[in-house]
Amino acid sequence: MPAQTGPSVVLEGVTKSYGATRALDGVSLEIAAGSFVALVGQSGSGKSTLLKTINRLVEPDAGTVRIGDADVRGGPSHALRRRIGYVFQGIGLFPHMSVAENIAVGLRITGERDNTARVADLLALVDLPGDAAARMPDQLSGGQRQRVGVARALATQPRLMLMDEPFGALDPVTRDDLGRAVRALHDRLGLTTILVTHDMAEALLLADRVLVMKAGGIVADATPAELARGGGGPEAQALIAVPMAQADALEALKA
Repeated sequence: MPAQTGPSVVLEGVTKSYGATRALDGVSLEIAAGSFVALVGQSGSGKSTLLKTINRLVEPDAGTVRIGDADVRGGPSHALRRRIGYVFQGIGLFPHMSVAENIAVGLRITGERDNTARVADLLALVDLPGDAAARMPDQLSGGQRQRVGVARALATQPRLMLMDEPFGALDPVTRDDLGRAVRALHDRLGLTTILVTHDMAEALLLADRVLVMKAGGIVADATPAELARGGGGPEAQALIAVPMAQADALEALKA
């Protein structure tokens, strides 16, 4: 069992508008410490906006966000972000830096200069060979680059991991492999993980709890098993219908 458990996350009445568009409409929810939660919904439903209110990449117009017992506005935003792992689809590796230098960016910001051993540990943690440290990002595959992104996010030992469509640009086999690796890291390190994804099958297979968003609000909140049994309401079932139909069609091919 991990020595620590990641923090709870609580949103109370969180609202965000962009002009006439209400991206978040008074969202209130509690994410339990140590859980793995998936946020799903169609494009424009508010998933990424909600996620970014947690690390203050988006400042809400109203409402409160707390990590554990602390309001996220209780200190500088850059200090908050150093305590939160953040992985996104674009990866954002610096092309002129080696893999080791990319991973150690957060460590250098906090003043840690002798980070060779830490980088080696992180490469092993995300199942990359030690000699990858000296490579440049363009020498890696897409899946390897995303593993570097995960290693970088874990470098400062955060207890909370935010992931915004991190696997969207990957081929299906690599996506599945990396998703399983992230779930294993969540369990091994005792993190709290919040994953934004368009892929309902991915949400069902990785998460403990699935939140469905529509028009800036939470319209369904259920476990994967509840959703698979037909629960969660019409919005959730509309999203789950595609992977369930695909599973049935594949099963029919065996007949």
